Amino acid sequence: MPLSAAWICDGDRLTAEPIQLGRDAFGTMDQPIPNIADGTVPGDVILLSWRGVTLQLPRTNNAGAPSYTDGRWWWQVEDPEHPDFRQRRGAIVSYACSPED
Repeated sequence: MPLSAAWICDGDRLTAEPIQLGRDAFGTMDQPIPNIADGTVPGDVILLSWRGVTLQLPRTNNAGAPSYTDGRWWWQVEDPEHPDFRQRRGAIVSYACSPED
């Protein structure tokens, strides 16, 4: 994902900015950092701005494309044309996202 990107999610603009904090948290290591995915490591975060709210979501340690969650919100860009953006509010609410024109 680029330094920042924008989509339209559920009719409103959403911006995403990855922040690499994980390498700083790990410091110098003798062994490589496990589970590096698309240049991210556990400890990295993503800042999502949507509907006047900024969410700071930590990267999960799931295999595959990097995903981010705080337990309520979840974000993953496996398909850049349609990122996966969800919220748990009793049930899971999925927001349809498409590229910003």
